[in-house]
Amino acid sequence: MSFIPPLYVALVWLALMQAPTPSAGPKGMLVVAEKAAQSLAIVDPTDGRMVASVPEGGITGHEVAASADGRFAYVPIYGNSGVGLPGTDGRSMMVIDIAARKVTGKVDFGNGVRPHLPVWGPDGLLYVTTELDRSVTIVDPETLQIVGTIPTDQPESHMLAISHDGRRGYTANVGPGTVSVLDLKARKVTAVIPVAKKTQRISITMDDRMVFTADQAKPQLAVIDTDINHVKSWIPLPGIGYGSAPTRDGHWLLIALPQASKVAVIDLKQLKVVRTIDVPPAPQAVLIGPDDKVAYASCDQSNQVAEIDLTAWKVRRLIRTGNSPDGMAWAGTK
Repeated sequence: MSFIPPLYVALVWLALMQAPTPSAGPKGMLVVAEKAAQSLAIVDPTDGRMVASVPEGGITGHEVAASADGRFAYVPIYGNSGVGLPGTDGRSMMVIDIAARKVTGKVDFGNGVRPHLPVWGPDGLLYVTTELDRSVTIVDPETLQIVGTIPTDQPESHMLAISHDGRRGYTANVGPGTVSVLDLKARKVTAVIPVAKKTQRISITMDDRMVFTADQAKPQLAVIDTDINHVKSWIPLPGIGYGSAPTRDGHWLLIALPQASKVAVIDLKQLKVVRTIDVPPAPQAVLIGPDDKVAYASCDQSNQVAEIDLTAWKVRRLIRTGNSPDGMAWAGTK
């Protein structure tokens, strides 16, 4: 056996003790709906690469929700058209086992309803916009059965935000340019708020006091006061807005500007844009990472997701996905 000097052993031990511990980062996977690829991308956020693309069965989903335990993703099958345009009318929601990387279940809505956005309620149920029925459909993710519906009283109820206390829902009704306010317990509409000629996407602050939806004719964002169910102000934008998301600390709102190829950052205390971040063409949705340190912007025309550093306020890296990435979700937050 060769002799190892004690001084050498001591130096190695000291170096190991002083070496920084690698950051594990948030657990989970990023899942991304690939509209034109008719599949779901599964992305490892640690090394920023797509590890799988799961076919949905030759049909198109635009949005996705994922379970907190990281096991399943839920992809409503919208169809092959845009909002209010002719095309096929989807009638199902596919359930994808993320580890097995395959479809393992399906929810059948009974007829063509163009199901679009699934949102988790605090009650553990999935609330899915079902446009052609002018409703939100409630699905039990355990049994994959429909357990209720809530009318929106408006056509083209495309997107949905749910208050964190689980009492209210808000749908962005694209063509009418309105927002429907839903009582989730009573399962009824309590108000319809006129906003603009045409609206898109919707988000809500962490304290449930403000709801945001983007005017599609003018570069401005509507600020709805949830106490009075009325547009209380407008935030000028450097381009037509689209998907938005607040940071968990309640300080910032990030919004995609597709035509400008930027993501704007809004200070929620001042209610104004304080900076913009250049991203690849046609950003669609914005997702805040579970650690509040990064955000993700799906960039439709470049087939990439931009990972944005929320401290340096710049794109950290670009993640290649399949064709036309849109809705995103984080699978595995517990």
